[in-house]
Amino acid sequence: MNAVLIAVLVMLVLAVVRVHVVLALAAGAVVGGVVAGLGLDGTMVAFQEGLGAGAKIALSYALLGAFAMAVAHSGLPRLLADWIVGKLGDPDAPNQRAAEWAKWGIVAGVLAMAIMSQNLIPVHIAFIPLLVPPLLGVLTRLRIDRRLIACALTFGLVTSYMFLPIGFGRIYLNDILLGNIEKAGLDTGGVSVMHAMAIPALGMFAGLLVAIFISYRKPRDYSPTATIDADAPSPSRVSRYKIVVSLVAIVACFVIQAWMTAIGTEADPLLVGALVGLALFMTTGVVGWSEADRVFTGGMRMMAMIGLVMITAQGFASVMNATGDIETLVAQGSDMFGSNRSLAAIVMLVVGLVVTMGIGSSFSTLPIITAIYVPLCITLGFSPLATVAIIGTAGALGDAGSPASDSTLGPTAGLNADGQHDHIRGSVIPTFLHFNLPLLAAGWVAAQVL
Repeated sequence: MNAVLIAVLVMLVLAVVRVHVVLALAAGAVVGGVVAGLGLDGTMVAFQEGLGAGAKIALSYALLGAFAMAVAHSGLPRLLADWIVGKLGDPDAPNQRAAEWAKWGIVAGVLAMAIMSQNLIPVHIAFIPLLVPPLLGVLTRLRIDRRLIACALTFGLVTSYMFLPIGFGRIYLNDILLGNIEKAGLDTGGVSVMHAMAIPALGMFAGLLVAIFISYRKPRDYSPTATIDADAPSPSRVSRYKIVVSLVAIVACFVIQAWMTAIGTEADPLLVGALVGLALFMTTGVVGWSEADRVFTGGMRMMAMIGLVMITAQGFASVMNATGDIETLVAQGSDMFGSNRSLAAIVMLVVGLVVTMGIGSSFSTLPIITAIYVPLCITLGFSPLATVAIIGTAGALGDAGSPASDSTLGPTAGLNADGQHDHIRGSVIPTFLHFNLPLLAAGWVAAQVL
């Protein structure tokens, strides 16, 4: 049996039975490496070599967590939460109309912010620990199912880059997707990438509608006494000066990241933006020198799990590449369908799903599968537009629903700030069911009609 497939299955099974994601990834990598014949020593060498690739990502997320905690320290997110609570009225008998408006306003707000985080304000998941934890009390009072918020966040994080060629979408669609397809020998000069990815994006939208209006429309109760591990001050300590500095720091962080993303610099925009934002908080005195260690340590601790998972996921990906069985998996899949285009499309999409579920990054999956998928699509007679749709969808499949993806880790980091949101059952399984399954179907439809 294919070593990559075994490794991914081991990782997923362990994660579902509540083994920590880091241990599940490490165990899956070891099993996959040994099955592939690398031996324990060769597997661990490959695993360790891959860890370094995740160090920059982990540092960026840790500093973004510190920046988010500094913003929370200014009191800005707390003011937003208090304003919403004030609109609800009496805690024992809240204004039902206001509660309904607040519920849909929160869902629409987090959805809009998730979409903008990929293009207009390219901060990726950095906004989640800043925005979501102060709203948990409101979510609990409104009895909103946090799985709905996880689905809204993941939809915005994934659909934006796989459909809109702006910000991170420009990198995914133009630089990686079209760039690798052209390197593989297919001319994409007349291809509209938004046209190619429109049907898959509609599949994601259909999954979101199901989550909102069917799966998680009923109220769900959470403990109102749970505490949030945060260092934000009480509203009485909030000042206009702190709020102004906080807004300036946020804008500066966003502008720097947008500018660096636009010019295509090799430096990490997230890392630089977080450093600039933190410097503003320190130099203006909003975060005093005596408070800096507590605030920064709290923020880094909040994002530490994401960073550790991302580092481990890079080690897992390194072992999978070392086995050589990713290419074998693709080749074995192609042998199954012969000249059947319908079967070929579904097999290519499923293989992309398996690879991305293991690696945790659609951006890393595309270069792996494109070199093999392009010749297959040409041989089977798929149009250039259908080829772009198949490969683009195959790469995006598995980003939602992967235990190691930042598209699920980010929502968990915010929604589990009070310890009441399980990563696997609260983020991974809901997003897998509501997005990967309709995306798989929509990608297959796109391959047939384009």
